[in-house]
Amino acid sequence: MTGKWGELTAYQPRIIKLLSKSIQKNRLAHAYLFEGKKGTGKKEVSLLLAKSFFCTNRQDRGEPCEECRNCRRIESGNHPDLHHIEPDGLSIKKWQIQELQGEFTKTGLESNKKLYIISHADKMTTNAANSLLKFLEEPNSDTVAVLLTEQVHQILNTIRSRCQILTFTPLSSQVIQRELEKQEVPQSLAGLVANVTNNLSEALELSQDDWFAQARAKVIKLYEVLNTRKGHALIFIHEQWMPFFKEKNMQESGLDLLLYIYKDIISIQIGNEDKVIYQDLFQQLKQHALRISQKSAANKILAILEAKKRLHSNASPQLLMEHLVLTLQEG
Repeated sequence: MTGKWGELTAYQPRIIKLLSKSIQKNRLAHAYLFEGKKGTGKKEVSLLLAKSFFCTNRQDRGEPCEECRNCRRIESGNHPDLHHIEPDGLSIKKWQIQELQGEFTKTGLESNKKLYIISHADKMTTNAANSLLKFLEEPNSDTVAVLLTEQVHQILNTIRSRCQILTFTPLSSQVIQRELEKQEVPQSLAGLVANVTNNLSEALELSQDDWFAQARAKVIKLYEVLNTRKGHALIFIHEQWMPFFKEKNMQESGLDLLLYIYKDIISIQIGNEDKVIYQDLFQQLKQHALRISQKSAANKILAILEAKKRLHSNASPQLLMEHLVLTLQEG
């Protein structure tokens, strides 16, 4: 996820609007706590905020120019007054915060402005958190702190109370799909991946994962066997499904991908054709949707959900899948 404030509005509209207005009015808070799941854009927004903060030629709506010395330095990761702290091993240590405080006692090289970003702020040791607290209690008017976390409940209440907390919400499937297509992921794959996860970085990994692409192909093959060669479904499970979906997490992924096919059939039956995930199977799914009742399609979805439930209760995956295909062949 990249871009300017205007481009990022689709991803976190409330947050982008708030920050861009604060920049335009020069009313940034002295400390922000960006909290939310991985892949929701916290790091990207913190770097864009830094660019706007330091930019010497800010544009309309507080947009950084991307061309001045400060913007270019931030882009390349070597601005002297922007400091980024990551965990040292499993935690952020007291010495890292003290080193940061030392940096901030020096006069800024370009101006008196300074900004620091602390990734995984929840991983601060107690001593590190207490050191940071002292820092937050005596804010400099030209200093901005941005703390990033996926575990906001693990941040000290005293730190939370001194920050403006901005909650980054999971991205919608439409947003994920658009981002994947920008990366030249085929539409058929992008649509499916976008419904599997609302984590953008995870979605990009999945879209490039050969196993996931093969899993999609296996699921489509099973669906076709169930509808055109019913007598071969049990053989397919034995010879192709089980050897491929070896582990429990793989079996669960396979069931999820199969579930989306039958959800697509219901989407077609109720007139929500634009919601179909397997767009490349559209004509095939449409013909199937005309042949079966909505109740029958719903029962197939319930059968897959029941199979997922049994998978978690340690039922035999082989017997579970055999029972499922026999159920899906009915009606």
